[in-house]
Amino acid sequence: MRLDFMAFAIPFFLFFMGLEYYLSVKWNQKVHQFHESIANINVGIAERLSDLLTTGSFYFVFSWIHERYAFFEIKPGAITWLLLFLATDFVWYWYHRLGHQVNILWAAHIVHHQSDDFNYTAAARITVLQAVARGLFWSVLPLLGFPPKMIVVLLLIHGTYPFFTHTQLIGKLGWLEYIIVTPSHHRVHHSSNPEYLDKNYGDMLIIWDKIFGTFAPETTEPIYGLTKSLNSQSFLWQHFHYFLELGLAFRMAPSVRDKIQVVFGSPAEFDPRMRMILERKLSQKVHTSYSARLKRTIQLKTASTIAVTFATVLFSKYFQANQLALISIYILLSLIVTGAMLEQKRWIFHLEFIRLGIFLLGLSTMNQALYVTSALSILFLGILLFYKTAQRKYQAFLFSC
Repeated sequence: MRLDFMAFAIPFFLFFMGLEYYLSVKWNQKVHQFHESIANINVGIAERLSDLLTTGSFYFVFSWIHERYAFFEIKPGAITWLLLFLATDFVWYWYHRLGHQVNILWAAHIVHHQSDDFNYTAAARITVLQAVARGLFWSVLPLLGFPPKMIVVLLLIHGTYPFFTHTQLIGKLGWLEYIIVTPSHHRVHHSSNPEYLDKNYGDMLIIWDKIFGTFAPETTEPIYGLTKSLNSQSFLWQHFHYFLELGLAFRMAPSVRDKIQVVFGSPAEFDPRMRMILERKLSQKVHTSYSARLKRTIQLKTASTIAVTFATVLFSKYFQANQLALISIYILLSLIVTGAMLEQKRWIFHLEFIRLGIFLLGLSTMNQALYVTSALSILFLGILLFYKTAQRKYQAFLFSC
């Protein structure tokens, strides 16, 4: 069978998220909030889906650079693996540091820091934009002459290790604190305490931070999230708010020099009024209280979206391009709907109706699903005929206690 075994990264990471939650409850440490955990997992689902496209693309780009422009011909060997490990970690440090210090790069990376929680679900907040930015930095490795296959192996390690540094349940690790990035170091990095800002950029080794003067030990309790909390669980707003803020600031900048400063300047110097203007226009409201029914619905929708994503990645080689496109749209709409449920938006019925239509289109491309497609098509037409009534009943079901 032609299966994509990268799909098993999904249950692998979910297992540790569940284990962390179980231990946090057992040890009476409240490190999870319902709305934050769901929003974090939503971003992670999108990242797993985007891997279908980006992983192969990265290997293609690395191979293309290596074949045509490599400075040296580096052969695999023990010393080569060690050098590549150091090189990938060094490049990561600078990608990560610049990702916090340059507005356009921060726009891609900010999603990872939006959660006010710090746990394994927060580790899932990786966007395709962030992955692309990383890939551009790592393109220097095949240019030096490192073989693409070696690079991909190291990048898989770099994608796995940091997950385990996103936890509050593990304390300091003794002498390891001097060498590797530990949960204590990464708690500092994710905090908004003034003394911790722009510290501890390392991915696996903490030595780069110590060499370049960006290291800070954990001495006081961290406060997690952005310096100004986003206060939104909207999937789209989380991904694009900073790009919109940059666009607004760019349009308002009086000179070419000021416009360049908007794009390549520092987030620390960026005008915070841009977000306030956009938030007023969008009437952003914070919800952290949910009825038991709404909670169950959100949990069920998240679980079903995870299941569809897992099956899509696992059997991706059996789908045609149009089927993959429809499934991807369906999953993205599911994530947008879940985020809107967290924000208790009343317009989600319209998106649910479109989502059902996309699901039907996807089923119609699979001959084996004829009877299910026919039944759902009747349901679709029935909802269309009594649209307003269905909308009222749907809203009453979700938002009435």
